[in-house]
Amino acid sequence: MTALLMVPRQRKEKIFRGMVSHLNNLTDNEMRIRYRFGRDSIAYICNIVGDKLIRSTAKETALTVEQHVCIALRFYASRSFLQVIEDTMGYDKATVSRAVNDVTNALLDVKDNFIQWPKYINSKNRMKCGFHRQMEMNFPNVLECIDCTHIKIQGPSEDEAAFVNRKRFNSVNVQAVCDYEGKFTNISANWPGSTHDSHIFNTSNLCHYLETNNRGLADGLILGDSGYACRPFLMTPYLNPRERHQQRFNRAHSSTRSIIERAFGILKRRFHVLHSEVRMKPEKVCRVFGACAVLHNIASTRNEPLEDFCGVHVQQDQPVQVPNFEGEQDGRHIREHIARVFFN
Repeated sequence: MTALLMVPRQRKEKIFRGMVSHLNNLTDNEMRIRYRFGRDSIAYICNIVGDKLIRSTAKETALTVEQHVCIALRFYASRSFLQVIEDTMGYDKATVSRAVNDVTNALLDVKDNFIQWPKYINSKNRMKCGFHRQMEMNFPNVLECIDCTHIKIQGPSEDEAAFVNRKRFNSVNVQAVCDYEGKFTNISANWPGSTHDSHIFNTSNLCHYLETNNRGLADGLILGDSGYACRPFLMTPYLNPRERHQQRFNRAHSSTRSIIERAFGILKRRFHVLHSEVRMKPEKVCRVFGACAVLHNIASTRNEPLEDFCGVHVQQDQPVQVPNFEGEQDGRHIREHIARVFFN
């Protein structure tokens, strides 16, 4: 029997009232330290997931939507069930676990409202302008940047070898794509740590979409590191740049693509659950990553402050005009065309 169930009803009601009082007594800054969001943003999150968390029960001790959300946010921020239990004045581990699971599922249910690939001309032009204006070397026609990140996990009881990555620790390998503001626009979180980045991309819905809908350079590019194959819509750096324009291309590519590395860094600084070993089953870790990605985009949109991070605000403009490329439509020829036209 859990600790919370063992206490008298009056004690349980006191715990729930104490949680409400605890939240009301915190300043906005104290809220952000514990939950990574200020009071108004927590209310916003409660509003978008509230209908999925309301329980049809008349029990006075049933968790409110705000309590659900705050328990989950505290877990994402601290990664420790014990820390959540301590901070929330006595919830037992089973209650915390259910709350985290319920909020994670609720956030994933609304994921498509916050993690969106730019499919329309106006949104594509905004992405191209954003990347072109904020980078010193002005890499042209960039829509997004792509990379994978490993989330360390406790060794699973089944098929553990598949989760051992090249650095010899257990992980899940998560692919993400972000825009010039560091917001995630596509997530693929369902692969064990031994899976190569290029395989994750090649089998993803995003790759299929681009193969079907990307009509060439004018439609925009994704930038990825040398772990990916160079494709007409996915530019990778030269492996052995010898000429000046190739070296300049690589410098611009690296500078522009660094936004996805910063996005991962911000995500893991804000939500410590992703920063060290997660003691959950792999499929649950992947779902928690997706929920944290949704919250990351919400935090960015609502300008939630984070230490050592300053958001970039880009003035709107017309996208740079890229000369048509009439040669062979493969990644390497398009890369050489861009390098010679823009980085000679």
